[in-house]
Amino acid sequence: MKLQQMLSVVRKAVDEFQMIETGDRIAAGVSGGKDSLAMLAALRELQRFYPHSYSLEAVTVDLGFPNVDFSMIEEFCQKLQVPFTKVDTTIGEIIFDSRKEKNPCSLCAKMRKGALNQAAKELNCNKIAYAHHKDDVVETMLLSLIFEGRFHTFSPVTYWDRMKLTLIRPMIFMDEADIIGFQNKYQLPAAKSPCPADGHTKREYAKELLKGLNRDYAGTKQRMFTAVLNGGLKGWNIRQESRRPSASE
Repeated sequence: MKLQQMLSVVRKAVDEFQMIETGDRIAAGVSGGKDSLAMLAALRELQRFYPHSYSLEAVTVDLGFPNVDFSMIEEFCQKLQVPFTKVDTTIGEIIFDSRKEKNPCSLCAKMRKGALNQAAKELNCNKIAYAHHKDDVVETMLLSLIFEGRFHTFSPVTYWDRMKLTLIRPMIFMDEADIIGFQNKYQLPAAKSPCPADGHTKREYAKELLKGLNRDYAGTKQRMFTAVLNGGLKGWNIRQESRRPSASE
């Protein structure tokens, strides 16, 4: 996928859910994976011509795992001319050594979110960008159906009143396969997650389940995503229909 195609899809989400306003300071959560690096590249390029001017900061939360090199992320940010901040934490040690969590993902996500939120406030940002894509939307919906018994997924835009921060997800119309194509074309310096639980979670189960369903019944993922769009879920019913076609149309 070319950068211009990705920009078209990202702008579609930004426009339809009114994610960016003039004067916003956006902290982009950059883990070092392909999704967050692609999002950062897209937001940086969008910044050049978007009618609502905004500033951009890249923030990486270091979970404290040993022998993790963040220099390639920093160099990528320098290339994009985006300020880079690394937040040092001991989240990995707390979860896996001290608490020895059997199901670490929920606590880890809360602690990472807290560290990222605090960094965003210190950088005077009013918005945070997460790189969740279309596959993540549908996988979360499947997890909610299977393990919680409800039709639910995360929202494109979420306002946290206590922190006075707004979370945006500008990649929600993007297929993961297209992000992989973008990564390969532009040789993004993506790194494998150092987390010991990576690949052994309920999220991975949902990912494999979705792949199987989509393989056996072509178009399943898109139909499920359409169900989310039209299902009246909180945060999904504020779309401003855009006449700009996406790259997949």
